[in-house]
Amino acid sequence: MSSPAPQPPARKGSTAALGWLITIAFNVVAPILIYNQLHDHGYSDSVAILCSGLGPALDIAIYLAWHRRIDEFAIVSLAFMALTFVISFVGPDDPRLLLAKDSFVTGLLGAVYLTTLAAPRPLMFYFGRKFATDGTPQMIAWWNSMWQYPGFRRVQRILTVVWGVTFILEAALRIVLVYQLSHSQMVTVNSLLPYAVIGLLVYWTMAYARRASARGRAATAAAEATATETVVVDSV
Repeated sequence: MSSPAPQPPARKGSTAALGWLITIAFNVVAPILIYNQLHDHGYSDSVAILCSGLGPALDIAIYLAWHRRIDEFAIVSLAFMALTFVISFVGPDDPRLLLAKDSFVTGLLGAVYLTTLAAPRPLMFYFGRKFATDGTPQMIAWWNSMWQYPGFRRVQRILTVVWGVTFILEAALRIVLVYQLSHSQMVTVNSLLPYAVIGLLVYWTMAYARRASARGRAATAAAEATATETVVVDSV
């Protein structure tokens, strides 16, 4: 019988909260503020997009100095910015194509999620390690040790599939809407839909992870009870 999964060490609440604040500030808030400020002051979209990548880049530097390892979440944020920057130069400057280019980036991101299923560990494993731990060596070691359990590996792969497929479906929907809605309506959709989708994904991920954890604890308790009964019967 396999040993039960170890319980996570106690998290440092202040450290975890600070890590969350830094991540949100530099990977979400900073890119939006930098882009809007530069765009409002007359800079081109390409320059504004390129400079908005300074937030994730700074987050990588802070995380590396703090934890002495690379932050996978910030790397993906930088890659997303880089893809957006490259795609902004592709194709003619047709208004509808410009509105659809953001969707292409989202679709590519979904494809990246699914591609990592062929890697030793899928992308959601690293995102989970980022947000389910406080970044301390003890918590990182605990999260890494969980990979030995089949149930944990299955959960990480299911999460990766759901996120990847959802991003691809979102991209397809937005491309269809580009040719159904007016330009102003589509700008609003492009501004709101991605955040709504991510919000729903985060909510579902947390609920699914709690259910999976509860099932794992129940299975462990049942296995331990069965083992105890076997020992008692054998001793009679």
